Amino acid sequence: MKRIGLVLVIIVLILIIRTTSKGKHLTNHVKGVVKNIVSVPDYIDEEGDSISTRVKLPEGYKRKVYPDGSFQEYLRNYQLKKHGSPIINYDNTRYFAQNWHDAILEIPVPANGLQQCADALMRMRAEYLWDANRQDEIGFNFTSGHYCSWKKYAAGFRPKIKGNKVIFHKTATPNSSKSNFYKYLNLVYTYAGTLSLYTELPKVKIKDLTIGDMLVNPGTPGHIEIIVDEIVNDQGQKLFLLAQGNTPAQNVCLLKNFEDTDISPWYRFEENTTIYTPSYYFEKGVFIRFK
Repeated sequence: MKRIGLVLVIIVLILIIRTTSKGKHLTNHVKGVVKNIVSVPDYIDEEGDSISTRVKLPEGYKRKVYPDGSFQEYLRNYQLKKHGSPIINYDNTRYFAQNWHDAILEIPVPANGLQQCADALMRMRAEYLWDANRQDEIGFNFTSGHYCSWKKYAAGFRPKIKGNKVIFHKTATPNSSKSNFYKYLNLVYTYAGTLSLYTELPKVKIKDLTIGDMLVNPGTPGHIEIIVDEIVNDQGQKLFLLAQGNTPAQNVCLLKNFEDTDISPWYRFEENTTIYTPSYYFEKGVFIRFK
């Protein structure tokens, strides 16, 4: 009876939302929540300890093959916490919404609160390059447009920031340690974000999407999510998995799909179509790609 009552409450909310100026966006999402309560597909292997082993494939699909050592394979095989793990904020409190995710990625959340949505994805990219012994390629633009590289930071250069003016001076002792690398990332988290990534990185058409591409709404605040797996059928139709960090800084999670629960957590994307995810909707599917 409680389950039926909850569904009825949400249906009432739908009727109310239809009268709001943004009803078109919110109604679709709440309808998806209702459907998710009523029927949940079985694409989750609770024993899987990585993205590729946790999420099963719909019939007729197979994973697109990428080279060993590629960023795509790195993300697809990302390690996960035990099934059922909650989303925990940077201050060790539980996030208020615990029904949005199907998995938690094994990415530590610093207690300083800096590692928010875009920051978590920059960390994933930077750690991939570090692990691949490509440290010289690690670098991100500040929102001001100034490039901040790990190579220069490790050599002792630090930014002097005044408004939108940034000048790098050698003021620290050279240090290429992993601990100093994370200090560098904290600096990046402070001065980069969704807007700088959107401005810096190339845009990608939906037909060309691959693992590692990011769905973005640039702004202050904006939001960004990353594709962490990709499958395709014999007709060339593709499905994707999405993961996100969030604000406040918290665990990176694999998102459910409330809008198309028959394939959740998989997503399909179409050009010029609004994309709804559990915590955010994107008016247009704008995707960007790390260089």
